[in-house]
Amino acid sequence: MDTTHAIDPTGAPLGSPLGGRGTGTAMQEDSSFSPSGVGVIDKASMILDALEAGPASLADLVDATGLARPTAHRLAVALAHHRLVGRDVQGRFVLGSRLVELASAAREDRLISAASPVLLQLRDSTGESSQVFRRQGEWRVCVASAERPIGLRDTIPVGTQLSMKAGSAAQVLVAWEDHARLIEGLQHARFSATTLAGVRRRGWAQSIGEREPGIASVSAPVRGPSGRVIAAVSISGPIERLSKQPGHKHADVVVQAARQLTEAVRVSGS
Repeated sequence: MDTTHAIDPTGAPLGSPLGGRGTGTAMQEDSSFSPSGVGVIDKASMILDALEAGPASLADLVDATGLARPTAHRLAVALAHHRLVGRDVQGRFVLGSRLVELASAAREDRLISAASPVLLQLRDSTGESSQVFRRQGEWRVCVASAERPIGLRDTIPVGTQLSMKAGSAAQVLVAWEDHARLIEGLQHARFSATTLAGVRRRGWAQSIGEREPGIASVSAPVRGPSGRVIAAVSISGPIERLSKQPGHKHADVVVQAARQLTEAVRVSGS
């Protein structure tokens, strides 16, 4: 019998890298699982669904999905390549940071709509330009801002892409990443692991001439409904006004603004 073009029950060619003896029986027995008919997508979905319950070894994934061990391994590794799956410190598979970014993008409209009044209040209370940054791949992007109306200011229009390797907002967006992404974020960065440990301990970050000479900033994390950091709220301006210890001067009000945005996003997402 010629099996060159034979198809397994989930739609993948038998003997292909994504095929195998497993057919996802364990997952398919769950009434909530509905195959699409596109085998590789269905199998990848089984992996992600299984990881929703928490970290899993390869054996756990095989048990949960019914996929053959080689198939489960190849899919998990492929998903990890695209950051849809990650690894914890014990080497177990976990949901990846890309899913957090995609979820954050889905909440972007709620974040932006809530940001305007908060940023205006932050600008007026500090006298400095205020912004909200979200991570998009290897950049942080300004998604909302309120400019200081007069005088010397740090102008960052909406849509501006800035480096993830410098600045207090970058520190905030990297500080709470998983271990692998944290290590990656520190490569060629102008901040150190010690700096990020301080950010996590205090709950805010500051930078003095880190992104641009003469500019200081203070940032704090905005969290989504799951508690993960989805954005950073910041103020920025000349060091002459913010001083060489801008966090001592403005951290409390920046943290309060971040908490307001966190609450707004959580309420709108509930």
